Amino acid sequence: MGGYAGRGVHGRIVELLGRRVASGALPEGSLLDLRALGAELGVSMSVLRESVRVLAAKGLVDSRQKRGTFVRPRSEWHLLDADVARWRACGGDTARLMADLAELRALVEPAAARYAAARRTGAQVADLAEALARMERTRGDPRAHALADLEFHRCLLAASGNELLARMDLLVAPGLVERDVLVHSADPGADPVPGHRAVLEAVRARDADAAEAAMRALLAASAADVRRLAAPAAGPPDREEHT
Repeated sequence: MGGYAGRGVHGRIVELLGRRVASGALPEGSLLDLRALGAELGVSMSVLRESVRVLAAKGLVDSRQKRGTFVRPRSEWHLLDADVARWRACGGDTARLMADLAELRALVEPAAARYAAARRTGAQVADLAEALARMERTRGDPRAHALADLEFHRCLLAASGNELLARMDLLVAPGLVERDVLVHSADPGADPVPGHRAVLEAVRARDADAAEAAMRALLAASAADVRRLAAPAAGPPDREEHT
């Protein structure tokens, strides 16, 4: 399950309530009856209160005198939080999350690849190569492969030489790992390594045009993977893809 699930009773309750909120099972504005939840889940009020504090820190719930504990509007959720992204992916909000992520990456990563080709250091090329090697070694293990994929993209953003672009990993990371796990769990035969290698080789060759083009091709393949995975599910209205 990942995330909080391995952190004992408290972690299990955080995970369960987070998924209920993210999936809409606890809709916006609904009140959380802590006593009823305690009886349902077989946990103490102290465990529930601590779990609620974690969810409140992520913007999912709030507690007010005379009103109690309630689910906050979606617009106030910390959507870039890794746990919130994972709960959304597991709770039926996958299509919206993946569409938003694809658009964000299309805006950021081709430019980052172009800058990386012009500015990268030898050490940064080595970091990219090591991340790619990890991707190759972890074929067959969706989560380990996803983490290696994320490291490749973090290294690429860092190689752009732009400190603000480098920190865009904070925006990309939460959804990217879950996207990769979903895609490669559903289709173990999908192999993103060649597309990433094309980006690496263009960056290594300091070919900015080729690096940007390779990243656009990689993102187009990624978007196609997600569309195949989400085809049976209802999602947001189709949006033009600029990949």
